Amino acid sequence: MSTLKVTAEVLTVHEHPNADALELAQVGLYRAVVAKGRYRTGDIALYIPEQAVLPEALIEELGLTGRLAGSAANRVKAVRLRGELSQGLVCLPAALKGTDLKAAAEEGTDFAGQFGITKWVPPVPTTMSGDVESAPDLLPWVDIENLQRYPHIFEPGEPVVLTEKLHGTACLLTYLAAEGRVLVSSKGFGGKGLALKEEERNLYWRAVRAHGVPEAAARLAARLGATRVGVFGEVFGAGVQDLAYGSDARTTGPGYAVFDVSAEIDGQVRWLDPAALLDGELPLVPRLYEGPYELGTVLELTTGRETVSGREEHLREGVVIRPATERYSPVTGGRAIAKAVSPAYLTRKGGTEYE
Repeated sequence: MSTLKVTAEVLTVHEHPNADALELAQVGLYRAVVAKGRYRTGDIALYIPEQAVLPEALIEELGLTGRLAGSAANRVKAVRLRGELSQGLVCLPAALKGTDLKAAAEEGTDFAGQFGITKWVPPVPTTMSGDVESAPDLLPWVDIENLQRYPHIFEPGEPVVLTEKLHGTACLLTYLAAEGRVLVSSKGFGGKGLALKEEERNLYWRAVRAHGVPEAAARLAARLGATRVGVFGEVFGAGVQDLAYGSDARTTGPGYAVFDVSAEIDGQVRWLDPAALLDGELPLVPRLYEGPYELGTVLELTTGRETVSGREEHLREGVVIRPATERYSPVTGGRAIAKAVSPAYLTRKGGTEYE
């Protein structure tokens, strides 16, 4: 998941190809459907992204009662309106009257708190939860921002790697070399500094044990001379999410694929290339492209069929983009890494979105 920020944005307005009374307001690479004539290119308005949960009063003011997603009809979700993908909401609530929107846009002011907008937290099925314990030594995962919101993370021509983004649940494993101890967590629990106690029915522990992840992490720590090694993988299959990649977590066991590795070496945590370190030792997420960064290539590979099963069983969720050489990004204020998500995935029917 990416971070939630509700910001003032400069709009670029496009014609809606299939509706005379609608237009498309562009923010970054996102486009949101708006009423025709409401905004003009260069106007500044509030942008509320997907996965935002709105308070009832704001929903009513925006005329969206009963029209949003979720059991409470209060969550912003990607939809198709007259054939065009609409991601997020563009609006000017009355509470913004008198606000210097130009300054707010330049400063990146976050209005989420002012409007009582929160980030949607997916439910956690019982197989993905369990008893937890404090784990201050757990190596955490980071939120990945969406390339469509921040299109300038990468420079044109910069060497990048694109891997397939899988629809499962993120599993965090940290190997502590001094103790020979393993910590296992989910992204949600890991973000709170908690690890899951080992239990044979727990999905994450079943996955790492079945695929030999603790042993591979121990070998990697010895090779690198690392005090801690973090192995981050996606757990997937029927019984986990609606996209199964040919695996059944309930019968034959959960599928697993590594998407990232970190290691603490000489007191410094570094992000490393999983393919260079674990190819042949652990399953890896498919690598779809290596070469110069070009937006058209990214968008083309974002859509299509999955490649994990080898049988193209269902649609692809999207891709993750990272530089060939790990670096800092002033755009994100952290790692230079981003995701791009398929429109077909966003608007599929009957999809599950568990943590």
